[in-house]
Amino acid sequence: MLLKKILIANRGEIALRVIRACREMGIESVAVHSTADADAMHVRMADEALCIGPPSASESYLSIPAIISACEITGAEAIHPGYGFLSENAKFVQIVEDHGLTFIGPSAEHIRMMGDKITAKETMRALGVPCVPGSEGGVPDLEAARKVASEIGYPVIVKATAGGGGRGMKLARDAAGIDAAFQTARSEAKAAFGNADVYIEKYLTRPRHIEIQVFGDGKGNAVHLGERDCSLQRRHQKVLEEAPGPAIDAETRARIGKVCADAVARIGYSGAGTIEFLYEDGEFYFIEMNTRLQVEHPVTEAIFGVDLVREQIRVASGLPMSFGQDDLVLNGHAIEVRINAERLPNFAPCPGMVKTFHAPGGLGVRMDSALYGGYTIPPYYDSLIAKLIVHGRDRPEALARLQRALGELIVDGVETTVPLFHALLAEPDIQRGDYSIHWLEKFLAEKLNQG
Repeated sequence: MLLKKILIANRGEIALRVIRACREMGIESVAVHSTADADAMHVRMADEALCIGPPSASESYLSIPAIISACEITGAEAIHPGYGFLSENAKFVQIVEDHGLTFIGPSAEHIRMMGDKITAKETMRALGVPCVPGSEGGVPDLEAARKVASEIGYPVIVKATAGGGGRGMKLARDAAGIDAAFQTARSEAKAAFGNADVYIEKYLTRPRHIEIQVFGDGKGNAVHLGERDCSLQRRHQKVLEEAPGPAIDAETRARIGKVCADAVARIGYSGAGTIEFLYEDGEFYFIEMNTRLQVEHPVTEAIFGVDLVREQIRVASGLPMSFGQDDLVLNGHAIEVRINAERLPNFAPCPGMVKTFHAPGGLGVRMDSALYGGYTIPPYYDSLIAKLIVHGRDRPEALARLQRALGELIVDGVETTVPLFHALLAEPDIQRGDYSIHWLEKFLAEKLNQG
């Protein structure tokens, strides 16, 4: 039986995304918001809305007592976390369940398992998922770091075990650089995560970032929904994603997809998840698993014609998945660009009032955004303001559709990263799909030097 009332513990476009799925399923939605988001679109669109604190995320969207209280006040029986904020917080999941509420996502055990990079790697290796050569576990001291790096072979990268978003990651190109890389990574990890533990992996010189979308029912059944190429990144943050990946053929897709689906089925994983890899010279190397819905999930929805949020809600309600592996037939090509309220070329946040907003439309165009004319983008949260997703019969059509849609988009009053995408679409490497995770950083550095 479907859940009847869901509280969305998030804001912005992802909160709207969940509200829309709820409405189509006949489920009541509850929006929570900080005082800074009183006029936000997700607050307007939900069936009910409740203020849970001041602008600071730590006192509102990250306040577990406030969110649990909001459920009790409104009678919501389940919580959808969206992405970010508390979506991968195992403690939060446990508290939700302890209060007799349903968490729309995986178990606290699986979030905890994949939240620690070393545990995740050990688990995946045991499940037959290929991993990057590296230390077997944490590296306790400098002497051990030198020994591991020497055995793996340079270049190597030192990473925080509790890391994410590029923090606590340092590159050592040769033996002369390992001391500084190890010590800096440890200090950054301690400052950012309260945990100085680090591990070491082989540094691949020109890899692509390929992620496999998986979905499980929590009862030992799971499917994969192909891959997304998320290689265009700045400071380890994704900028553009496309599906299927330009470098992946059908045979490779089926092979790695089955490995991933089998792995999550074996651990009884429930809901949406993404297994992320570095891909180089035909080989996949596991880097992490995200135990939540991804920002870039719409490109997968576009090529498979499924609603992943709807499926999350179904599984959390105790219902079976509405599709099996044989039902998932890839159709065409999709691209997403993340549009931020940022000032180029330095990507400085640019909050403020949006005087005019016009979303592009037409065949194969989807705009996920919480913007409207007269809305003031607050300075307290992430600068992502919109996701433009296009779908075409093939990659050239999707690229042409993206260029056309970007030309129709109007966001007046604040500066955005739209000019970056116009520039990228003019690049031959992008047109060919020939890029690695280092491509965008190099492109931006060259542009800045020219400017």
